[in-house]
Amino acid sequence: MEVKSKKEIRAKVKQHRKDAMPEQIHANSESICKTFLDLPEYKTAKYVFGYVDCKNEVETKKVIEQCWKDGKIVAVPKVFDKNMKFYAITSYEDLEEGYFGIREPKHELLKEIICEDGLMILPGVAFDLECHRVGYGGGFYDRYLEMYPNMKKIAFAFEFQIFEQVPYEEFDIKPEKIITESRIIV
Repeated sequence: MEVKSKKEIRAKVKQHRKDAMPEQIHANSESICKTFLDLPEYKTAKYVFGYVDCKNEVETKKVIEQCWKDGKIVAVPKVFDKNMKFYAITSYEDLEEGYFGIREPKHELLKEIICEDGLMILPGVAFDLECHRVGYGGGFYDRYLEMYPNMKKIAFAFEFQIFEQVPYEEFDIKPEKIITESRIIV
């Protein structure tokens, strides 16, 4: 099978997200979140580094809320130039519109969380069966995770984001697992 370019993959997935029915996005997200919450990695994590979904990504609201109920510290990213840092949030009131319209922690509430052995929920555009990841093109997660090599990494993706192969670079950081609505890829 011919490996598509990152640009082609991004365009295909973007169109699929745009065409997806909100009910299906929500139902599939619920399934992904339920699987995640049952993982031993989640149960033992004290710190969960997540993302605030937008533009028909896998919804993370249920996971974030369950983390709060379970007494876990939830941290989400804020972009600064070419880098990002993660900050603790305790409610959705802690967020405001930020980089590319993505909700980020409010500047005045910033309490940076640094944790070598946290659990990271990775977003992405596309993934393959060997857990390679095509991101959005900014390299934010790769740069961040390079500093914290012991962090556990689990990606959320819909089945339409899974390809047989995706192009990747040596420095791209892979998740240990990818959770979709129908399987866990390791």
